[in-house]
Amino acid sequence: MTKLSMDWKGDLSFASSSGFPAIALESSNPHVASPPQALAYATMACMAMDVVHVIEKGRYELRSLTVHFEGERAPEYPKRFISMAIRFNIAGKIPDHVVERAIELSRTKYCSVWNTLRTDLPLTTTFVIQGA
Repeated sequence: MTKLSMDWKGDLSFASSSGFPAIALESSNPHVASPPQALAYATMACMAMDVVHVIEKGRYELRSLTVHFEGERAPEYPKRFISMAIRFNIAGKIPDHVVERAIELSRTKYCSVWNTLRTDLPLTTTFVIQGA
């Protein structure tokens, strides 16, 4: 079971309560993540961790991995994400099929964040490997 707590800091600003992992969320401050941006970060990180785990478990040389996100939100409330795209930029000697399999395993089995979202939400994934 996951238990977290946040405290209201005024305006539309919240931060994790004392004793919990640090996070701050705001609605209108461009220097602090909004709740939808936090969801995007969580999805990216969850999938990236899975990809790294699968690559490293296969004992391939992974030098770096950067993840990029693009999401489109509905124009009307609740302004949910109506599409997501995640691109993995990978450096290392890793065959394409290994990365494809890692992403597929993340989408279908391992990423708890992605698998919590609506099933009708389109997700496009792409990757580029440098140094293969």
